Amino acid sequence: MITIDVSAVNIALPAIRNSLNGGMAGLQWVVDAYTLMFAALMLSAGAIADRAGARRAYAWGVALFTLASLGCALAPGIGVLVAARVAQGGAAAVVMPASLALIRQAYEDARERARAIALWTVGGSVAMAAGPVLGGLLTESASWRAVFLLNLPVGVVILGLLVRVPHSPRRPAALDGAGQVTAVLALAGLTFAVIEGGHLGWTSLPVVIAAVLAVASGFAFRVVESRHRQPMVPLAMLTNRQVSVPLAVGFAVNAAFYGGIFLLGLYYQQLRGLSGITAGLMFVPMSVVVTASNLVSPRLVEWIGRRPVIVAGQLVFTAAMLAMLPLAAHTPVWLVLLLLLPLSIGGALAVPALTALLIDAVPGERAGTASGLLNSLRQTGGALAVALFGSLLSGPGGGFSLPGMRLGLLAVATLLLATATLSRLLLPRD
Repeated sequence: MITIDVSAVNIALPAIRNSLNGGMAGLQWVVDAYTLMFAALMLSAGAIADRAGARRAYAWGVALFTLASLGCALAPGIGVLVAARVAQGGAAAVVMPASLALIRQAYEDARERARAIALWTVGGSVAMAAGPVLGGLLTESASWRAVFLLNLPVGVVILGLLVRVPHSPRRPAALDGAGQVTAVLALAGLTFAVIEGGHLGWTSLPVVIAAVLAVASGFAFRVVESRHRQPMVPLAMLTNRQVSVPLAVGFAVNAAFYGGIFLLGLYYQQLRGLSGITAGLMFVPMSVVVTASNLVSPRLVEWIGRRPVIVAGQLVFTAAMLAMLPLAAHTPVWLVLLLLLPLSIGGALAVPALTALLIDAVPGERAGTASGLLNSLRQTGGALAVALFGSLLSGPGGGFSLPGMRLGLLAVATLLLATATLSRLLLPRD
């Protein structure tokens, strides 16, 4: 549910724009209002999962997510939709670290836990790849509102199945209000600056104020966390390379994947003029390859080790960004699908390995905090990629800008190459 509400919504964006009269900036906020709150609140959500118990936190999050989905489906305007997406993102932030904490609780053996995390990752990866297909089918056959209405029965089923899950122990974890507020302000300011900079101008007063707010809040966050007795982000944890490097890789991988899905959804419909259903079906090969790659990843880790798999996944992703540079309005469909294969493989190989590496690098009582931090950085990468691509893609008259697309792809490829180098140099050998 959490992941589909990113990938499926990307295909529904043109229909949302036509229905609610939103421009490119409005569409970016429909995506980033969700991922922004997801990223920022997940820092505290890890502590909530530890403090309330993973099962209870998971149930709260699913219930709120289901209600917020109803708000999205009934939204009369772009402003209400963005507000409901904020609520969805906050609920998703509670669910994600709680789900990983439940896995940590259920599997004590490291090898079994790695396989369980791989299956957990399969669910998200398949949803990310299959979401556009579902979004296209629902949007064309019913309405973009059906994308959100689908969450209602699924949420009820999840809550029913959760009754069979054993109770989770509660662990002491302080809630860091000052750290949470400064984190939200820093991410909101940065996202606003990147989104609106492409529309209002990078030197416009609102954009400059947002950038200053982001820098000041980021500095304040560091000061608050360094002085808090029980910070939501223990800065000492970040000195461990097996923690800091997976966090950086998670940021880069999600920037590439979220940015790529956002870009392709608009490329198919705005530049090539495909229908929502056809655009969604273009993602079917990706769905198959992502699923297969997720299943192969843990076996590769057992064969050659985590570091080679993490590095290889990023290099494949870098190749994917560069492979999409030649895309144009009349590129043959078969060639487009072929060029997207590296996009399907890269993250699906790297994410299970880096997630398992991070979880094993921290004590069991810090599993919720560590997983919350990882997913926060991953969602931040996705939010900023959408903000960047949206700002660059808007050409004259609101059209699709190919030069802007290529500039964004080069920026993400450079980031991936940098994190792949860090992984090769700093991660230990298995």
